[in-house]
Amino acid sequence: MDDKMAEVLGIVGDRWALLIVREVAVGLRRFDELQTTIGAPRQVLSNRLQRLTAAGLLDTRPYQVPGRRSRNEYVLTDAGIDLLPVLSALSDWGEHHLAEGAMPEIVYRHSRCGGRVTAKLHCECGEEADPHERVIAEVRR
Repeated sequence: MDDKMAEVLGIVGDRWALLIVREVAVGLRRFDELQTTIGAPRQVLSNRLQRLTAAGLLDTRPYQVPGRRSRNEYVLTDAGIDLLPVLSALSDWGEHHLAEGAMPEIVYRHSRCGGRVTAKLHCECGEEADPHERVIAEVRR
């Protein structure tokens, strides 16, 4: 059986992968910045950055601090940007279901108006679907 969810989780299903995507999305692009912020061991961070780059979620671009060797910084690709609704949904879930202070609050905002962005389920008919109502997960094989 071809299990796409298992494939997706193989790429972003560990603690560090989504934290890296989140931090790059908020503007941290360099290895040392990412390592300091998320606290991943250097070897783990290097491995995850390589895996996320190989999977097409991150891209690299060179930068150089005067007097130092050239290095790479990381930017989100379109595939990485497509994960932002997932991060927003996880942030919303944490805000509602974890004890206060259990997770740092990151608020996703619309760049044009500054309003808060949240992840919602929308039907192709245009209506918002309440997950507490009957939302059916269809298995396609």
